[in-house]
Amino acid sequence: MKLLRFIAGLTIALLVAGPLMGQKRDLVIQADKTFSVGEYFKAIEKYKKAYSKEKDRLKRIAITVKIANCYRLVNDTRKAESYYSRVVKQKAPDPKVHLYYAEVLKINDKLALAKSEYEEYLKSEPGDLMALMAYQSIDSILSWNKNPTRYQVANVKDFNTKFNDYSPFFASKDYKELYFSSSRDGSVGNKIHGGTGQSFSDIFYTRLDNKQKWAVPAPIDKTINSIYDDGAPWVSEDGNTMYFTRCRFDKQMSLGCQIMLAKRSGNKWADPIAVPISKDSIVIAHPSLTDNQLTIFFVSDMMGSIGGKDIWVAKREKADGAFGAPENLGPEINTTREEMFPFAKSDSLIYFSSNGHPGMGGLDLFKAQLGQEGKWTVENMKAPINSTADDFGIVFQKDEEKGYFTSSRLDKSKGGDEIYSFVLPEKRFNMAGRVINERTTLPLGGADVRLIGSDGTSFEYKTDSTGNFSFKLKPETDYLLVAFKRGFLNGKLRETTMGLEVSRDFNATLILAPYEKPIELPNILYDVAKWDLRPESMVALDGLVETLEDNSNITIELMSHTDITPFRAMTNLELSQNRAQSVVDYLISKGIASDRLKARGYGPDVPRVVDKKIAEQYNFLNVGDTLTKAVIDKLTKDSDKQISNQLNRRTEFRVLRNDYVPGGKPGTEVDAQQQILIRGMEELQQGKKRRVTLEKAPGDKLPEKTNTNSKTGVIDKLP
Repeated sequence: MKLLRFIAGLTIALLVAGPLMGQKRDLVIQADKTFSVGEYFKAIEKYKKAYSKEKDRLKRIAITVKIANCYRLVNDTRKAESYYSRVVKQKAPDPKVHLYYAEVLKINDKLALAKSEYEEYLKSEPGDLMALMAYQSIDSILSWNKNPTRYQVANVKDFNTKFNDYSPFFASKDYKELYFSSSRDGSVGNKIHGGTGQSFSDIFYTRLDNKQKWAVPAPIDKTINSIYDDGAPWVSEDGNTMYFTRCRFDKQMSLGCQIMLAKRSGNKWADPIAVPISKDSIVIAHPSLTDNQLTIFFVSDMMGSIGGKDIWVAKREKADGAFGAPENLGPEINTTREEMFPFAKSDSLIYFSSNGHPGMGGLDLFKAQLGQEGKWTVENMKAPINSTADDFGIVFQKDEEKGYFTSSRLDKSKGGDEIYSFVLPEKRFNMAGRVINERTTLPLGGADVRLIGSDGTSFEYKTDSTGNFSFKLKPETDYLLVAFKRGFLNGKLRETTMGLEVSRDFNATLILAPYEKPIELPNILYDVAKWDLRPESMVALDGLVETLEDNSNITIELMSHTDITPFRAMTNLELSQNRAQSVVDYLISKGIASDRLKARGYGPDVPRVVDKKIAEQYNFLNVGDTLTKAVIDKLTKDSDKQISNQLNRRTEFRVLRNDYVPGGKPGTEVDAQQQILIRGMEELQQGKKRRVTLEKAPGDKLPEKTNTNSKTGVIDKLP
């Protein structure tokens, strides 16, 4: 990460280099001087030479710490870990050894050991809030790695090398041309950089061929690349304007970084010129402009910065004009540490890297959105975009969640900073299911299935002999699924893709109840010899209210049954009539028209006929048995008799007509279908997000939880 590592050390260089000039030029002092100007790689060999000559144990530990610091600053975290481990075992007196050791351990993905080293450091420095935040971030790293975002990340092996390759930017509207920074062989600045041990960075160019392979990169025009560090380019959409960073270094002295501007005419770039932004700053770097080139975001340590490097913004009135006074983006974005490599999607949406916000380690990539109140909301991009190493220099294809970024993560890469592609795959949602007959559990062919969405979409499907259907769903949409078939009550369920972060296949079962025979209502319970509805009965009847609303063409008879147990206060027939009427009264109170309802009590006169479901549940009963008094009396166990009487106590309804419309004029089932669809669309538009649990796959065992208009299957507990 050439430009980043270099400019991060400039402040240290200026603060330390001066006082050392007059000191005795022994080996350590010479190494310190080299370190002070940011030549960390060159300083390593000098410190090692000094170490070999030193006999004093404490001084040798101090030199080892400096070697470890150099390896950390050149981003060789494996060697840094080795040296920090050595001085920790030797009990180096500086507590920061534990902090730096923890940082490289985290980058090297040794999280448990890193956590213990943070703890050791915090024992000595409990007030270090940045260290505390880094310590607490270990749990976030584990969580984010376990539950990554949907981004897909891949190393771009076509052009990455063992050298530092970083900060890509598109050079054409079709995204087939790419500029990026690299310290590989062949650069103009071919002298070895004392800070990294590699060449000075240049800007390189590559193009995607017809086989979707990136061509071998080549350095761009020598009018752009210089003997210094050149990189982190921003290019206009037409490809004719480039802003980039140049960091100059001469005779072991940093001359700072500045933003350069170059214009292209045809295939030739004009000599770049420095962009005047601030005169009192060591660092002006990492330019990113909005598409209209009226706003520039950049990195600087100028007066007014919150931390080491901050992100600033400057604006102008026309694309070829001068930028106005820069403004710091403020504490929502900038911290007391480093914020770098901004990428502007617009004036109000930027991406940047930081090691000051809570993250995974090193530099993390963040997304920042400017709200209407003028404050930025910052969000970590999490894994897999971020890692425990440095992640930075991101670029997006316009209006798409795909592009490239840079990372120094320790995977099977060639080494150093490398460029990675990323893409957020489109979320895909599919619904597959079946329609079945509630009474027989067999599939229903010829059923009409309608899907309507809160976005106004509507689709139809007619099931085949297998009863199956399928639909494609859209993200962030509520859906209503309805099934119709003549002779059956309409069935429906609701589903939503709102808030779902990963693709998903939904499996649904729509169960339609045939109404040629009475349909039992579950959980209609009464106290002994009473007909007042209990609270749980009212909850159960709300399902019947919905059934009647969804089947607006039917009228029904409410049928109440008792067993043969006699009562002194009234006959079973009177009791059942009162109970049936209490159900009707409740339905009317819920808005169901009274001319659609009829109450009738049957007492014990219509005993239950055992069907397949009941016979499977109770092995002392057979399919077709009618639970008359004579049949029940033949049972030998009292418990079996009680169950049989319980089965006879029930509340049912049967359909009397299927052509009802208000006012008495006959209607059709089609009218009812239109009503349920209209009402469903109104509910979706009102934002009612009611969800159901869908089944795993067609063909599975009939689930206990399905959304259906049938109310059968639960037996009254009292006479």
